[in-house]
Amino acid sequence: MRTWQMHELGDPWTDLQLDEAEAPTPGPGQIGIDVEAVGVAFPNVLMAQGKYQVKSTPPFSPAESVVGRVSSLGDGVDSFSIGDRVMTGDGVALAEHTVASAKRAFLAPESLTPGQSTALLVNYPTTLFGLYERAQLKEGETVLITAAAGGVGTAAIDLAKARGATVIAVAGGPEKLQVCKDVGADFTVDYRATPDFVDEVREISGGGVDVCYEVVGGDTFQHARRCMGWDGRLLIIGFAGGTIPDSPMNHALLKNYSIVGVHWGASIQRDPSSLGRQLDELTQLADAGKISPAMYPPFAFEDAKQAFDDLAHRKTTGKVVVEL
Repeated sequence: MRTWQMHELGDPWTDLQLDEAEAPTPGPGQIGIDVEAVGVAFPNVLMAQGKYQVKSTPPFSPAESVVGRVSSLGDGVDSFSIGDRVMTGDGVALAEHTVASAKRAFLAPESLTPGQSTALLVNYPTTLFGLYERAQLKEGETVLITAAAGGVGTAAIDLAKARGATVIAVAGGPEKLQVCKDVGADFTVDYRATPDFVDEVREISGGGVDVCYEVVGGDTFQHARRCMGWDGRLLIIGFAGGTIPDSPMNHALLKNYSIVGVHWGASIQRDPSSLGRQLDELTQLADAGKISPAMYPPFAFEDAKQAFDDLAHRKTTGKVVVEL
């Protein structure tokens, strides 16, 4: 089989190598998967470069999620049948075949394409955990989303609209704003045209937002906190801009808003069964037509390096997928 591998840390758009390897055989409790789509994301760029908080040791194959058809069953597996389409975050690799724990694989919604289903493994559970569980988002509330045209941002638009919220999406440039509108954003703000977007968001929201889904950090966080309304919930998703901000606590006190950490990965380690519940809810929403992951034009397997180049240089919108 063919597999993309990092044999040493570096930039994946130059240092990723296409190798030939034996297809893995599932052991007890595992399934073999003929891969149809592989989800990749910006953290995979950081992993390849050795800059991610969880270090990867070469050789490894950078990837985030895998969707494909079950091709073989290991001993003791009776939860799947040959030919089932599954999604998993276990055994992920940019490869034609992989093996995964049957306990960490889930049936993929037939209502979504394989590429769309890759988004359900990380982007959408992170967002569901943040908006629905941590923020307790209610119908009719207003949500501000930063970096809204990316994979996690478009998931936030999609899930906020599914809950009946009004969405204000912040992104850079007309093309990315159009992506946000296509996903369902009610209002869009171009941070390139208006770097300090506070006044514009306050005007749109009538004084402040109920929930902010903040992905960027740095100056964007400082602007976002000033957009908070009374009793708001400011969700800390990550620091894609590279700068971890400080926050004046008197500001949170005076406006009575909460600063809420959202560490989805750690949450499922503490409660592994939560992932299954979240994926069940997401599958129901997908099958009901209430969510539909936004996609960047898929990359062919041979063009995997370009996927990482586009991710690293902030060219992508929606979910980035390599298809086989």
